[in-house]
Amino acid sequence: MEKFVINGGKPLSGSVRISGAKNAAVAILPAVLLADGPCVIENLPQILDVSTLLSSLSALGADVKIINKTTARIDPAHADSFIVTKEMAQGMRASSYFLGALLGRCKRARVAPPGGCDFGVRPIDQHIKGFEALGTRVTIENGMVDARAASLSGASIYLDVVSVGATMNIMLAAVKAKGLTVIENAAREPHIVDLANFLNSMGANIMGAGTGVIKIRGVEHLHGTQYSIIPDQIEAGTYMVAAAATGGDVTVENVTPKHLESIIAKLIETGAQIEEFDEAVRVRMSSRPKRCNVKTMPHPGFPTDMQPQIATLLSVAEGTSIVTEGVWDNRFRYVEQLTLMGASIQVDGKSAIITGVEKLKPAPVRAVDLRAGAAMIIAGLMAKGETVVEEISHIDRGYELLTEKLSALGADIKRVNDYGTPQAKLA
Repeated sequence: MEKFVINGGKPLSGSVRISGAKNAAVAILPAVLLADGPCVIENLPQILDVSTLLSSLSALGADVKIINKTTARIDPAHADSFIVTKEMAQGMRASSYFLGALLGRCKRARVAPPGGCDFGVRPIDQHIKGFEALGTRVTIENGMVDARAASLSGASIYLDVVSVGATMNIMLAAVKAKGLTVIENAAREPHIVDLANFLNSMGANIMGAGTGVIKIRGVEHLHGTQYSIIPDQIEAGTYMVAAAATGGDVTVENVTPKHLESIIAKLIETGAQIEEFDEAVRVRMSSRPKRCNVKTMPHPGFPTDMQPQIATLLSVAEGTSIVTEGVWDNRFRYVEQLTLMGASIQVDGKSAIITGVEKLKPAPVRAVDLRAGAAMIIAGLMAKGETVVEEISHIDRGYELLTEKLSALGADIKRVNDYGTPQAKLA
């Protein structure tokens, strides 16, 4: 097993370039199956989830060619399978997007339940509600989600809860359905807009992405396209919080500042100095952070995927902060790891009461999920001395070239195996 070894206590400084958005890429890659011709996808992040999806597309029969580290050409012409096995779906929440894409392509999908991070119950009932409204019969057989339809017809669908996954999956299934589909109470995240832009670049007719009502007028055919994925909002936010948490001065490049507004607002509240540019944000922190309260909410609220990172910063803030989780039921499992480093945090239901300590102490910790892993990295960078972060496969799912990017900012971080041997970067 590999792990990160961090010698912390040093402020980060310099500039870091943000990669393509994970949450956009994991929906756009399955969406390629809807095209009649080849698609060239640029600005793909070099992460495990992308590698897994490309392998899954190959297994379905698509012709996948890696042009360079961030670009792939995918020709779905000979993708003749509608089955995504447990081995293909394992460890990846985004495998559920194959349901919508395969329904749109061939009116049939058989997909293993998605894996990914464990935040408690993560049902796909809203996905199924949407599929059924479009004319699909969905059953669970032998541990597989089986969806089939004689034809797909547009429908009005009201989501009972704001769900990014359901919004995207219904979009994928509806783009080639007959007539008009209206999704109400739709999620509004930037990666939903990116998926809509990608589909529209193939000839789809999607309006309203980024608002609470999305309208999709079905088309018969989608053509191939060349498309570049937006920058990753959560990777950007992670480096912004790391800069503030270490008392550093970091310019985060290749970002869309508007996507970062809620993160910027909370960092300013903690005392960070923020400068915004056209495609960059500079973050400086010259004093101990101030307390603040944070509640995660669907976009444009504070993102749930930034909750562990901001809580780690607040663990050394002056005073008491309250972090409330408004999206998932079980996202405080990382708190036990932070307390091993001296943090004072009490979890009460969906809230964590954080009494700021003067500093964190180095300790061996685990990455219990993807964003919790990012929080442990930040904690290790804050604590003076050696921190070891284990179970880092979670982190590989969402952060490209982490050791290289942090090292360029002055961090002392190494990726090693159990014998202490430095490991090559994730390809």
